[in-house]
Amino acid sequence: MIVKTQTIEQPEFYLAGITVRTTNQNGQSQKDIGELWGRVMNGNLLSKIEGKISTDTYCVYTDYETDYTGAYTTLIGCKVNSLDNISEGFRGLTIPAGKYKVYDLEGKFPEKVHKAWVEIWNSGIERAYTADYDLYVAGAKSFEETEVKIYLAVK
Repeated sequence: MIVKTQTIEQPEFYLAGITVRTTNQNGQSQKDIGELWGRVMNGNLLSKIEGKISTDTYCVYTDYETDYTGAYTTLIGCKVNSLDNISEGFRGLTIPAGKYKVYDLEGKFPEKVHKAWVEIWNSGIERAYTADYDLYVAGAKSFEETEVKIYLAVK
């Protein structure tokens, strides 16, 4: 459930993580992104990212073929100070500067994230389709209480 939104000017920043190419068609993204999360968690991959400047986790949607109905790339990773020393097996990504609509989510994790995206897909908002992302704030008391914000690149 989306409880609050605001629009901000986001400066450029860098991430490192692992990726998958997927689509929202026929539930494919839930399968692919679920498997990507499994790889991240089971391999403790976020701890292996060099140059990490935050323990927050990012799930980015980028390289859109068309819009949310076409193919896109998902990266799960962490913010890094530069893309100069990306560890082997990881991909570096620049989140472009620009206008982002920020959604604060309420409810149980992870259900609240999917519900919020369905609401966004049905909203008709003018999206930029550069890089959108979920920010999972580190330090939650429990899995279900994970704090999540969605950043949507807008025109």
